[in-house]
Amino acid sequence: MAMVCLSDFEAYAKKYLPKIAWDYFAAGADDCTTRDENILAYKRIRFRPRMLRDVSVMDIRTKILGSEISFPIGIAPTGFHQLAWPDGEKSTARAARAMNTCYIASTYSTCTLEEIAAAAPGGLRWFQLYIHRNRAASQQLVQRAEALGFQGLVLTADLPYTGKRRDDVRNGFRLPPHMKVKNLERAFEVCKMSPSFHSLRWHYGLPPNSLDPSVTWNDIYWLRSLTRLPIIIKGILTKEDAELAVRHGLQGIIVSNHGGRQLDEGPATIDALVEVVEAVRGRVEVYVDGGIRKGSDVLKALALGAKCVFIGRPALWGLAYKGEEGLQDVLRILQDEFRLSMALAGCASVSEIGQHLVQFSKL
Repeated sequence: MAMVCLSDFEAYAKKYLPKIAWDYFAAGADDCTTRDENILAYKRIRFRPRMLRDVSVMDIRTKILGSEISFPIGIAPTGFHQLAWPDGEKSTARAARAMNTCYIASTYSTCTLEEIAAAAPGGLRWFQLYIHRNRAASQQLVQRAEALGFQGLVLTADLPYTGKRRDDVRNGFRLPPHMKVKNLERAFEVCKMSPSFHSLRWHYGLPPNSLDPSVTWNDIYWLRSLTRLPIIIKGILTKEDAELAVRHGLQGIIVSNHGGRQLDEGPATIDALVEVVEAVRGRVEVYVDGGIRKGSDVLKALALGAKCVFIGRPALWGLAYKGEEGLQDVLRILQDEFRLSMALAGCASVSEIGQHLVQFSKL
């Protein structure tokens, strides 16, 4: 079967992944309203294309935090890549480097930070952090990432507790015995000594209640004391929090609702993007994830003020198809569609994309 668009990869992954893995990747919280709205919201935005603009030479490069990437589409942090492909995050890192774009590696990787760094030396990588009650473990992760050459730290802010994903509850989701949350393997060794350890109902590969729900904006100062890396905050959906991000000296914001996996019935990320961009007024870079399925979606996001978009589930579908090669295929399709959409809308370079290109449909 010819893989022509991202939904072809989605259909392949759904057909060939084990049900428990597919359900884990596909899950949204509760009724999955926000997960689905992330996609539907793009369909309500219409283009205002301009004609006779000389699009014979196209330049789709951009920069994020000073690093050039070959097109404005990166790979969002998602957990447990070995559920999709045996080489897991090593394949993801290699595909991102081959396509010259940014990969955000998750705290919940099934490969270590060292393995990810060694798989694609010289690639542009950021590290995504969840803060756990074991603060020493979080501190070590940040310092390991910086020592290994990761170039940004992405703090996920929308997960004090894990959202209720019904299929995972029904399936009793657990990582297969041969897979581990590699970066936190040693962090919970102490609790292995406790007699109740083996009766624990493990939660997404970790002991229950290991996340720290007491994290506040004041913890940004603690994080900044640990590292010289730029800190990007992920999970912002309102102008109030965007203002706080700027005030706390963060260098970037990823407008995100965790792929609709946390609080259901919040805004679609493309809708929230407008509010956040307006609030920060160019003082920090703003990115967006969630619901991007076509190159034209990327163009809409950039027109509304995003510097770059990040894809989550589609990256996993690419891995499920053919590992590193499949993920490159997904990125290449998005890249080609983005270039074509830009040209048809009358933009020869990323710098020409602006809000004049879009309008919200009255439907």
